[in-house]
Amino acid sequence: MELGNTGLMEHFTIATVAEQNPDFRRVLWTGKHSQLVIMTIPAGGEIGEEVHDDVDQILTFVSGVGEARVGGRTRKVAQGDLVAVPAGTKHNFVNTGPNPLVLYTVYGPPEHATDAVHRTKEEADELEEAGKDEPPSS
Repeated sequence: MELGNTGLMEHFTIATVAEQNPDFRRVLWTGKHSQLVIMTIPAGGEIGEEVHDDVDQILTFVSGVGEARVGGRTRKVAQGDLVAVPAGTKHNFVNTGPNPLVLYTVYGPPEHATDAVHRTKEEADELEEAGKDEPPSS
């Protein structure tokens, strides 16, 4: 049985790894059908309104406070909350607190390049627009 792109099991103490991440977005693991990504949204920042047409997304919040804006509805999010975003649903996550909003997210199938590290939202947007953040082809 092959696990992920390395053929080996990956193990993360995910809350600790996410808390120590200084980058806006960092891909931790990419498998054939899903991808694990950690994110740190600075105070006053946001992921940015988007729609993933063919990708489901599950976000789990590690620290900070914010708003989940999914499919026209808004809910507050904080440590321990999980939000599922079905493919084709408009969504955004906004940091409404004074500290970073830290989370990890699972995309199915993968949404980003296997080794993507985006230090800021601006860098992430530029790379996506330039076609340099494409998920691996199956």
